[in-house]
Order: sequence, then C-alpha cells, then structure tokens
Amino acid sequence: MVSKVKELKGRGIDVISLGAGEPGFVTPEHIREFAKKALDEGSTFYSDSAGILELRTAIAEKLERDNGIEADPGSEILVTVGGKEAIFATIMATVNPGDEVILTDPCWVSYEPCVTFAGGVPVKIPLYEEKGFGVNVSDVEKSMTSRTKMIIINSPNNPTGGVLEQKDLERIAGIVVENNVFILSDELYEYLVYDGMKHHSIGSFPEMKDRTITVNGFSKAFAMTGWRLGYMVANKRIVERAKVIHEHSVTGPSTFAQKAAALALQDERSWKFVKEMNHDYQRRRDMVMDGLTKIQGVSCAKPRGAFYAFPDFSTLEKSSVTMSELLLEKARVATIPGVGFGKLGEGHLRLTFTNPDDELREALQRIRQTIQSL
Repeated sequence: MVSKVKELKGRGIDVISLGAGEPGFVTPEHIREFAKKALDEGSTFYSDSAGILELRTAIAEKLERDNGIEADPGSEILVTVGGKEAIFATIMATVNPGDEVILTDPCWVSYEPCVTFAGGVPVKIPLYEEKGFGVNVSDVEKSMTSRTKMIIINSPNNPTGGVLEQKDLERIAGIVVENNVFILSDELYEYLVYDGMKHHSIGSFPEMKDRTITVNGFSKAFAMTGWRLGYMVANKRIVERAKVIHEHSVTGPSTFAQKAAALALQDERSWKFVKEMNHDYQRRRDMVMDGLTKIQGVSCAKPRGAFYAFPDFSTLEKSSVTMSELLLEKARVATIPGVGFGKLGEGHLRLTFTNPDDELREALQRIRQTIQSL
C-alpha cells in the first residue's frame, strides 16, 4: 500500500494517506536543538551498547514517576534502535524453539514474525469489538499450556485503539504468576489515552517485576519515529541476554539522538507537547468517529487510545484488501487492510487520525461518496 501511494503521488495524483503509523507532528523544536547541540559538542562516537547512562538514568526516573516501575539504569534498561528492536531482542533472548507465545488477534504486524524467527509457536486469542477491543481473560487461561513461555500485550493497542482495563491486567498478572511465564508489555502509546482512561503498567503489579519485560520508546509520545530510539526494561538476566542479540545486530543506537532524548525526558516543554498532542488527537478521533457514523454500512468501536480507528466494512465487502484497494482507486484514500493484523482483522480497515483536520474531513467525504456510489 505504501508503494502504491508513492507511485500515485509520483504521478501527480492527489492521494490522502491514512495508513502511516506515526504522529502528524514534527519532533518539537527544543528536542531538535538538543540533537544539534550534541552534534556540535562531538557526540558522534559509539556509545555504550546498552545506551548512554544519562539516558538510561532519565528513563529510570520516568519509569518510577509515571509507571510505578523501579529499574536499575546500570543493569535493567537497554536502549534499542526503536521499540521494534526491543521486541525482537526480547523474544530472541527468551523464546526457544517450540515455546508457545500468546498473542491477541488482531495485533501489530511484527509480533508474530518475531516469534517465528525465534522458533516459537504463536497462539492467538481474540480481541472483542463489543468490549472496545478488549480481551476475555478466560481466553488467556484456556490458552495456557505446559509449553507457554510468554504472553504479549499491547495497550493502548495498534491497530484497534483498545485499552486494557486495570482489572483485566490484574487477572492476567495472576495467570502469569501462577504459571511462571513471562509477559511482554508493549506500552509505546501509553500517553495517548482518551476520555479519562488511564494507562496501567503491568510491570508495577506485585510479583511482576521479574516476569515482565516492558517495551517503550520515543516515537509516538515525542513524535520521534525517524530517530529510531526505544528501550526495554526487565530483570538483569533478561537484559544481559537481550544485549547479546542487540550488540551483534545493531551495536547500539545513535549517540547524539540519545543525548537529545535524555534531555527531552527532563524538559517540561516535552511533557507540555505530549499533553497538547494528546488533546489534539482526541479531537481528531471524535471528528473521524463522527464521519464514520455517517457512512451507511460501516461500524466502528470508539478508540480509547493510540491514534487509530479500526472500522468494520464487512457488510459492504468481506475482503479488507479489496476494500482498501477500492478506496485507493476510487476515493484516492489510502488505508491499511485489517487482515494484515490477523484473521480477526478481516473486514476492517485501519485508519490513522494524525492527519490535519482538512485532510481528515476530505478523506471521510471521499470514502462516504465512494461507498454511496456503490
């Protein structure tokens, strides 16, 4: 889909893309200035493979303040090349061939390939649209076997915008403790929650510190997707093993980007930006929801987090690939087919609502007109 959009735009065709999984904001100016300053001061050499201590210390302070997680910056935090590398290194370091890993369906596209690269066996449990794309904890219990090694959760969720509630997280934590397995908690969208919802980090729950690998990064909260900075937080033994994967694949993240990120975490302007961006996304989400409800035959659970809507077009067209291609061809609006996120994503499309207001309004009008013409 990305290739098709680039090809059409290259031919001068007006296409509105709602497919990108990144913020619609440029990295704040003060963070960009921090990076320039770091370059001018000579931060152009390799850093410690685990990340500069200044950044790991700033991350530890943030974790304790915002997540209730205590982590030793010297041994329990690994700075990675994006959140994706943190997930890949974690899975490669913990999952052995034949181990089962419980995933939700739908889920972000890279979890399952990472599991299969490690020789693991993905086991899917459904997300329920009627529950705001939440889980039934009983599904987790039923999926546990003697071969289960890990559960992966992502809240707020890509692609659905669902947010797991504290009571469900507490029950999942109980299952993890009872069965002595790991949980990988992908919290990249933690600051993007709406309507008074709160984000809860499962790693802060009793008895969960040594069983939880928390993955996060700077891409979504600070609009730093192109900077490729993420991190994982886990006990010393897991971090040591993940660091081996990390060292022999990427060596380490960019030094001047790390310097900028460390300063960003400690600057009040960064957190003001996060708050303002969150407020703007909630307004845009409401705009998109209002537009989708006016399209006959389309339904959509209201996203409670992240910046995606996951509307159901299945009464109009069963194949999400066909519907996505049709909207690109007829409406000149790019979306992501839901089936790419799992079998239960079939019939849905993922729409990103980070675009400017005028683009969102125009895209929704084009979609509505195209569907009405059918």
